[in-house]
Amino acid sequence: MRTWQVERRKRTRHLIELGGLVIKSRIVDLTNDDRATILGALLWMAEKLKSDERDRALALWAGKGKQAFEMERKGDAHAIARL
Repeated sequence: MRTWQVERRKRTRHLIELGGLVIKSRIVDLTNDDRATILGALLWMAEKLKSDERDRALALWAGKGKQAFEMERKGDAHAIARL
């Protein structure tokens, strides 16, 4: 397989995994799949990450994410919905 094909597959896998996080977070359902709303929320997050609240936001979001992954790992299918 050519180098560009390998890189393309890596990128595709990465994008699929990121999309899976959007689905897992229930953002699609909660926004009725409104792409403008989803993009707006992501842009809001980006602004937070560029602000002086960056460290606080990262700590909060990472904590929630780790908690959700842990609950999911333990077999709690509705973990994210309760966070």
